[in-house]
Amino acid sequence: MQLKNIDEAHRFFRDLCTLEEIDEMARRWQVAMMLAKNRPYRKIAQEVSVSTSTVTRVSHWINQGMGGYKLILQRLKLL
Repeated sequence: MQLKNIDEAHRFFRDLCTLEEIDEMARRWQVAMMLAKNRPYRKIAQEVSVSTSTVTRVSHWINQGMGGYKLILQRLKLL
């Protein structure tokens, strides 16, 4: 809540996470956005270079998680 802009967020997350962790979070977010557009799981997995189990896991958290994915997807008017 104290990050004031994208640059600060970038710097904070770069210090907090490894590059691999940042890449994985970015891929999961890309999966979430594609799921919101009702893209097929296999197509998402292929395009984002993740396993279908990752797509399934993200879908599960969108539908059964704490609401974080849904909140942002709704704010972006993707849901």
